[in-house]
Amino acid sequence: MATLPASPSPPWPNPNPNLNSIPNPNFHPDQSQTLDFDSLMSPQSHHASTDSPESPPATPPSLLQLSFNQDHACFAAATDNGFRIYNCDPFRELFRREFGGGGIGHVEMLFRCNILALVGGGSHPQYPPTKVMIWDDHQGTCIGELSFRSPVSGVRLRRDRIIVVVEQKIFVYNFADLKLLHQIETIANPKGLCEVSHLTDSLVLACPGLHKGQIRIEHFSQKRTKFISAHDSRIACFALTLDGQFIATASTKGTLIRIYDAELGTLLQEVRRGANAAEIYSLAFSSTAQWLAVSSDKGIVHVFGLKVNPNVPENENSHGSSSSDAAIASPSSSRSFIKFKGVLPKYFNSEWSVARFHLHEGTQYTVAFGVEKNTVIILGMDG
Repeated sequence: MATLPASPSPPWPNPNPNLNSIPNPNFHPDQSQTLDFDSLMSPQSHHASTDSPESPPATPPSLLQLSFNQDHACFAAATDNGFRIYNCDPFRELFRREFGGGGIGHVEMLFRCNILALVGGGSHPQYPPTKVMIWDDHQGTCIGELSFRSPVSGVRLRRDRIIVVVEQKIFVYNFADLKLLHQIETIANPKGLCEVSHLTDSLVLACPGLHKGQIRIEHFSQKRTKFISAHDSRIACFALTLDGQFIATASTKGTLIRIYDAELGTLLQEVRRGANAAEIYSLAFSSTAQWLAVSSDKGIVHVFGLKVNPNVPENENSHGSSSSDAAIASPSSSRSFIKFKGVLPKYFNSEWSVARFHLHEGTQYTVAFGVEKNTVIILGMDG
């Protein structure tokens, strides 16, 4: 069960919980409530080391986790000595925080707000892996904490909620006062799989259900729960659209990705990554649900055209063109003459990606769509 300790645990630095000082996360885009990244950057922060030229170069920190913020305009890198925040377009490091050897295993941003969620990680965690620390970068300190009996495997932030994932349970807190609102039981979830919508008037949460291959979707505003039997194998990855209307799912087999209506639970589309099994690392919708990006351990990022959004004109939907030189024709186009659907295996009638990006096989990649039209951002755990 989560607890709100009145004082920090002595062995762990800088928790300084002061729940009354947590700013309202329902911020407006003004400088009093949003983080001015440039003002945080000192001249030295542009350099990895301030050692003299005669000193040997500092050992670069190990990368522990990468995560985009909610609109994919920024991303955070958790390392074994702190964390760093980057802008995506134009790409540049915005600022970094280093803790003298204390590792951060997970950083969760809240759009471009000064409030972040931190979880300790690495061989020398800065904070216990069983705690979520609420970090205020204006103050440069933690202003609250949530404690659990088992290690935290995932954190998601909304302007009004904090969602914490442990191995077989999900906790939902009110952001303003850290009051526990909901607890959800799940199947074993070591990856911390959980996604939430980000419209202020609707809260949709997706997580693994209690059975293999099952997705549970909580529509909190409607006080309704929907279960989807998405796959025969265990769930490996899933993604929600920002409004929570659609969900894309992949299993541990990794050959097919399915797109469902999150409210009705109906299957809308099925696309094929390939014929051989693969580990799916990341799924991401574009902002209009026109495209879906998929990364796997095969070292290829696939982009699929979707047909699920009626607001996107048909000629701008699936099988649209890509601005990248890495784009290739859909394999299905070369098989368009095959009409024997009742005879040939389902493989030959599959919907294939309209673009592919070939990277290093075996490296874990996280994908998102950029703010600029027809752009994909790919982050690799190889740095």
